[in-house]
Amino acid sequence: MLKNKVALITGSTSGIGLGIARKFASMGATLAINGFGDVDEIQGIVTELSQTSNAPVKYYPTDMSDGDAIDAMMATIATELGAIDILVNSAGIQHVSPIEEFPTDKWNAIIAINLTSSFHTTRAVVGAMKSRGWARIINIASAHSLAASPYKSAYVAAKHGIAGLTKTIALETAEHGITVNAVSPGYVLTPLVSAQIPATAQARGITEEEVVRDVLLAAQPTKEFITIQDVAHTVAFLCEDAAKGITGTNISMDGGWTAK
Repeated sequence: MLKNKVALITGSTSGIGLGIARKFASMGATLAINGFGDVDEIQGIVTELSQTSNAPVKYYPTDMSDGDAIDAMMATIATELGAIDILVNSAGIQHVSPIEEFPTDKWNAIIAINLTSSFHTTRAVVGAMKSRGWARIINIASAHSLAASPYKSAYVAAKHGIAGLTKTIALETAEHGITVNAVSPGYVLTPLVSAQIPATAQARGITEEEVVRDVLLAAQPTKEFITIQDVAHTVAFLCEDAAKGITGTNISMDGGWTAK
């Protein structure tokens, strides 16, 4: 159970992040959620999570590409909810394009949100985590932290960076009761993945059905999408005392993709 634990999950108004927030709420955590979306829908998410957790839930619409805004958010969370015990870095965006056509602004945005934001959030909380002697940092990476795919240069670079950041912070915090791990799903049918199907079809000159069959699930020997719920359960396990010896790892949940 996570009662009396404060958890921040970035990128948690949809997809994997929202699935993790729902799992944490079922465990009684106090939640800080972050992301973009329709205001009414997000208010509905806050209400749902607070009713499930019976604990405070607050929404922070911070732009995760802005380091100064992230620093301000982290300070506000500490004031409003208390010191963060569990940090889940889940914010992410995607763009699919051949490298010679890859827009510079898309590269910069993907690196900022998918990688650099995790530096800012982690940097802001580690000092206080060390002083309390217990914390969990979990970075949502990807099979693309271990392998590459064409037309995803920025995303692959960012996720490889997350894998390295995870190992480094794990070593720096290993004697302080803090574990730092990455979870690397294969393809999960989230809004992020759904949105890249048309772009991949255009880039490769194939149909969207062929993208799903011959590009996405072709990489996963199980031929099945990973579920949001399975990722959320794995993240929750890493928060348990039984996982206290797991740190600096990159846990693959990719249907055998990176076993090849």
